[in-house]
Amino acid sequence: MKIAIAKEIEVGERRVAVIPDTVARLVKQGLEVLVEAGAGERAYFPDADYEAAGARIVQDATQLWGEADILLKVGPPQERENGQLEVNLLREGAVLISFLNPLGTPEVIQHLAERKVTAFSMEMIPRTSRAQSMDALSSQAGVAGYKATLIAAAALPKFFPMLTTAAGTIAPAKVFVMGAGVAGLQAIATARRLGAVVEAFDIRPAVKEEVQSLGAKFVEVKLEEDTVAAGGYAKEVSEAAKQRSREVVTEHVRQSDVVITTAQVPGKKAPLLVTEEMVNQMKPGSVIVDLAADQGGNCACTEPGKDVVHHGVTIIGTINLPASMPIHASQMYAKNLLTLVQYLVKDGALQLNFDDDIVNSACVVHAGEIRNQRVREALGVPSPQPSAL
Repeated sequence: MKIAIAKEIEVGERRVAVIPDTVARLVKQGLEVLVEAGAGERAYFPDADYEAAGARIVQDATQLWGEADILLKVGPPQERENGQLEVNLLREGAVLISFLNPLGTPEVIQHLAERKVTAFSMEMIPRTSRAQSMDALSSQAGVAGYKATLIAAAALPKFFPMLTTAAGTIAPAKVFVMGAGVAGLQAIATARRLGAVVEAFDIRPAVKEEVQSLGAKFVEVKLEEDTVAAGGYAKEVSEAAKQRSREVVTEHVRQSDVVITTAQVPGKKAPLLVTEEMVNQMKPGSVIVDLAADQGGNCACTEPGKDVVHHGVTIIGTINLPASMPIHASQMYAKNLLTLVQYLVKDGALQLNFDDDIVNSACVVHAGEIRNQRVREALGVPSPQPSAL
């Protein structure tokens, strides 16, 4: 079986799906590994290291995609400079494993179904203890939370830690993290390591202990509705609940030197957490880092991919932060993919058991059928009819 690693062509993407150490493990499993020339260069993994690990370097992308039994990527298939769609380079029956953004760009899933490709979306790996080592959303979110805090510290015209100097004592920065998922928890931990006083808010009361265990104060809002979705993620709540949350957090935003927002809802616009009025009340020189910028932003003043200054406050609309730390982001993602491939491939052959929750959840396309109900709804595709007895 041939496992192929494609070179990412999306603008700004520096990660690679598999690193040389992972190649060696796949080869040891008896799999043939093909790597597109230059695939790891932007993540500082040269072709020579892949060859030393046992991979075959393929110069031509069309050849690599066409030969692949399983093709591993970071981002969804793109349109190449010559206008050719990468989806069309896959042969019928091939397997694609990558982030696919199935709810945000369901048309890509439709195209994969038309090509009769079996596609696994890394966003759809279930959040269970059994699948934890395959959970790429969490591994990459951790990178984003860490880097967001460093960006905030660099942009803030103040120290993060308390300093006692001959010129007097300098108070520590106040950091407010909104959303205590993986990214938020890593942001909290990083801000605490840098010496800041940290508060955190989340609509899920169950994360309170995790926040406190990292040395942060938990800002709690009592809501009279369920706030937890499947897999432990935050659930989209009613407008009344959103308004109640804003009322509680407004004062915390106003007093903060740094606000880091991390709230996202798959396939939907990011919830508004920081209004323009809140920004207007913040101290000049304060910083907001919005990790949901590419989904519309948690802050009303966010512009995706840009740093803007509003009322003296710098709002940083970050996009794809994991790509800015490509060495370790690639290492972690490669481990996620390796675990999944080893789970799916037995004795050199792909084995799909749709009674298994990991396979059933992550496989969004198989044999020309879109298997995910939410993707079908987004495309207006009817659900498959049960077979007659």
